[in-house]
Amino acid sequence: MASLPDKEKLLRNFSRCGNWEEKYMYIIELGAQLPPLAPQAHNQANLIAGCQSQVWIQLTTDASGRVMLSGDSDAAIVKGLVATVFILYQGLSAHDIANLDVRPFFNALALTQHLTPSRSQGLEAMVRSIRAKATAL
Repeated sequence: MASLPDKEKLLRNFSRCGNWEEKYMYIIELGAQLPPLAPQAHNQANLIAGCQSQVWIQLTTDASGRVMLSGDSDAAIVKGLVATVFILYQGLSAHDIANLDVRPFFNALALTQHLTPSRSQGLEAMVRSIRAKATAL
């Protein structure tokens, strides 16, 4: 995920967008920066329940115990939301992920106000699943 911006740069880039159409385009661009998810990872264990689109998220740990996230979606905007969530969690331990409340960050981006209800529910399902998987690690 080296190509994804950090949290602060994400906020700066998002604030530079003139309107929500530009912000959606930026979200789609973030999704395009996600490394491809291995075909074998597109499985039931990684499928996120509660998303209208298909979303797969896989958590692994590196040698130092940091969580490595990989994911994919069959919808461009949703894939961008996956990337946005990954930006919030990148470089953290499983314990930190399980305890991080990302809602204030979503509020700062005004995501909760501009997503459709089904996308907001899907975003919440992604966060719940990541936190649960991190707890299990």
